Amino acid sequence: MVVFDCERMKYPNTGLAVFSDQVASNLVKQRLAIHDQLCLFVPSRYQGHWGKEVSYRPVHFLDRFYMRCPSSVRIWHSAYQQTAFIPPEGVRNVLTVHDLNFLYDKPLKNHRAYLSSIQHHVDRADYIVAISESTKRDLMDNVNVGGKYVEVIYNGLNHFEGDIVAPVSKPKGKFLFSVGAVMPKKNFHVLPALLRGNDFQLVIAGNRTPYENRIMEEAARYGVQDRVFITGPVTDAVKYWYIKNCSAFLFPSVAEGFGLPVIEAMYYQKPVFLSDRTSLPEIGGSHVFYFDHNFDPDTMQTQFHRGMDIYARGGVDLDQMKRHALSFSWERTVRRYIEIYNDLL
Repeated sequence: MVVFDCERMKYPNTGLAVFSDQVASNLVKQRLAIHDQLCLFVPSRYQGHWGKEVSYRPVHFLDRFYMRCPSSVRIWHSAYQQTAFIPPEGVRNVLTVHDLNFLYDKPLKNHRAYLSSIQHHVDRADYIVAISESTKRDLMDNVNVGGKYVEVIYNGLNHFEGDIVAPVSKPKGKFLFSVGAVMPKKNFHVLPALLRGNDFQLVIAGNRTPYENRIMEEAARYGVQDRVFITGPVTDAVKYWYIKNCSAFLFPSVAEGFGLPVIEAMYYQKPVFLSDRTSLPEIGGSHVFYFDHNFDPDTMQTQFHRGMDIYARGGVDLDQMKRHALSFSWERTVRRYIEIYNDLL
């Protein structure tokens, strides 16, 4: 039996939840290619979520201390580099490493504890996957992989198949959009400065935290607080409405393992503005615009208006941008994971 760990689904509206959902969905679709049975390790409310064609193993709080695995379990795919759920010895372990973001957004004194945790998981793993070259580089530079090969397998583009739905309170006029958990590493507080001297609104969607106070302080500093809106989490249907209808997509994050919303905005052929930190230049490539490395407000505003002008004059190959977004495929991602499972089996 092959077990895929979906435990991170307990945190909806996060990149780890999206990864778990997309990989699980595609594993179920491609399950006949796996040379063994498939089981999904899930929070109890997700039992049956992907249909009756596969078995489910609900998470139990005791699993943190001792993972109870029947003898039929031969492979355990740990879908998070600091998971608390580790299979017993004798079960082959595939480990997906999403990021080492703590190197960029946590105090140096905390790095040792995080690295120790990841080192423990790397030592236990039989096969290690990173979701970007940036993540692989951080892993190789900071953790002893013991000569194990680390393969890069990119995440895929999320295809929304439902009906796009407008939010209850639609922006009145032109707006800029960003999405993600409202936390310091997302660096959203640098964005209100872009609203100076224009009539754009700024909409940020994502799980809310006290960091939003910093964003609104910056908005007040520039006198634009009445044009900055932090919505909280939204459904996919509403998120894609925002992406489809925004004037530009902004993502100034300083720590990303991949950056799923970036390729979603590129699929909709929007002008995209990113930071040049961690994985974002790797994912955005030459199809997007990049903010000043130090996020100087005046330089950022110049770069933003220059990029919008280039986009308006047809200086961005929109078809090529969309093809680039489509090059990231969950089906292909999971097909490679299945090849790894079968090799280990």
